Amino acid sequence: MIEMLMDLASHESPSDVPESQVGVQGQLTKFLQEMDFRIRHVPGRKTGGHLFAVPINRDRDMPVQLLVGHTDTVWPLGTTDSMPVVIENGIVRGPGTFDMKGGIVQAIFALRAIRSLGFEFPATPIWFINSDEEIGSPESQRYVRMISQAAIRAFILEPGLGTEGKLKTARKGVGRFRILIHGEAAHSGLDPTNGASAIQELANVVHQLHGLTDLERGITVNVGVVQGGTRVNVKAAEAEAEVDVRVASMDDGEAVTRAIRGLTARTPGTSLEVLGGIQAPPLERTPRNRRLWEAARAAGHRLGIELEEGTSGGASDGNTTSQYAATLDGLGSLGDGAHALHEHVVAKALPSRAALLAELLLSPVSSGDEW
Repeated sequence: MIEMLMDLASHESPSDVPESQVGVQGQLTKFLQEMDFRIRHVPGRKTGGHLFAVPINRDRDMPVQLLVGHTDTVWPLGTTDSMPVVIENGIVRGPGTFDMKGGIVQAIFALRAIRSLGFEFPATPIWFINSDEEIGSPESQRYVRMISQAAIRAFILEPGLGTEGKLKTARKGVGRFRILIHGEAAHSGLDPTNGASAIQELANVVHQLHGLTDLERGITVNVGVVQGGTRVNVKAAEAEAEVDVRVASMDDGEAVTRAIRGLTARTPGTSLEVLGGIQAPPLERTPRNRRLWEAARAAGHRLGIELEEGTSGGASDGNTTSQYAATLDGLGSLGDGAHALHEHVVAKALPSRAALLAELLLSPVSSGDEW
């Protein structure tokens, strides 16, 4: 497992360099073909494309269970020069080890173990591995949506939450908005009573937006980027704000969206234009998701693992699969440092996390929404 992880991590694969995906996708294609999967490479327009894998001898009357991972990382090419892929003191270090090539390795070994022991799957395992997750899955989200509609359950191979490796049973939904503010330019010294400052209205807008934050409900609204104006002595004719929204439920997402779209200009002579919306719905603790979590707890108990659950403030492809199929996220590696210089995986935990996933892949299924 360590050898495979170090091999995959050594193939640097940043989201914004499409050709960088060739190496890691080639290795995964080989590993999956060895287990009699038929691999389809779905080409990308601005990304490195995605892998869709289905067993060659699939029984089409069986339900489907989906494994979801991604090959892209946030690290630029050349990172391994200063942050090499190494193992030391039981820790595998390097870019992409934790987020989330370790999770893919665990899933491959889980399937290998089931296959070698001759166990029968209650649902056909299929894979979708994209190369644009770290940038919000702009090209692959429609495929994730389409495939998950055909699946009875989805296992997301993102790393566990925190150093304890908690499973992610909830994720916040993510919204992105741009507020464009239109005013009227005028010389601030020679003609101070005329014109309308878009920046003055921007200050009002920022105050109103931040007022929508409700920590008790899990709602955060943050204006992260502002810009406007042309010269210090000119009232700004244009200004804008870029807004990040995080919500714990879709009801709250809709409520915050209504509030943002309902903003009105308070500065005379200015007007507002609101663009954007909720991009990723929240992964919520729905009844079918709770049943999958309980199945994981039972599997962990059989393996002597006391599992914990948690909520992630960031989104993954699990936010999408959860709209259509029972979803459990955070089944990837135990470690720490996603997107950080100390990114690493705890080597000794790889087999037990793979065993947990194998137990889940073999757990009984029910049809439709009963799961």
